[in-house]
Amino acid sequence: MQPHIRNYINEFGADPMCESCGAVAVDIHHIVPRSKFGSRRKDEQDAVSNLVALCRMCHDKAHANREFNNGLKIIASKR
Repeated sequence: MQPHIRNYINEFGADPMCESCGAVAVDIHHIVPRSKFGSRRKDEQDAVSNLVALCRMCHDKAHANREFNNGLKIIASKR
């Protein structure tokens, strides 16, 4: 299991719902892309504060729409 998925499940449980629309989540999304952290900060990229559970449709939207992705930062900050 990938570290970011393990971190999310350990914090929120194994059956997450999409934090945007409430559907069944199928992906754990990095709000700030992993590539922005570099090899020396891998632990930060997989921090729960940088992760949200999303359904496929919302995950696609997060990658295509910067405003939507910024909204996910707000959602994550309110947990």
